[in-house]
Amino acid sequence: MVQIKTDREKNRKYLKIGIISFFALFVIGYGLYEAQRIVTGPEIALAYPLNGATVSESLMSVSGVAKNITDISLNDKKIFVDEKGNFNEQLLLSYGYNVLSVKAQDKFGRSTEKKVEVIYK
Repeated sequence: MVQIKTDREKNRKYLKIGIISFFALFVIGYGLYEAQRIVTGPEIALAYPLNGATVSESLMSVSGVAKNITDISLNDKKIFVDEKGNFNEQLLLSYGYNVLSVKAQDKFGRSTEKKVEVIYK
């Protein structure tokens, strides 16, 4: 005996295939999105000061955003970031030429460094 599938059974089969495909694509897409953080490594974006800036006060604020990090330091002194990766630290400058170094490291041991030159007059 040959069974003929009804339209309802065919639609149900296509619906199941569609739902499974959607969830599979969603999982793959989310995995690729999360993998970008692993691939790119640590990132530092300094907002202030700008490189080559001349300042007139000895106490200066250093601020920026760090992403994909586990450890960050300013002139080899550990600093802290908030939950969004923002940091803001006060630094005492010496008279004349100063080099500020912000270093960050991720959980895989990769590191990056940003240097900024500032003149205190």
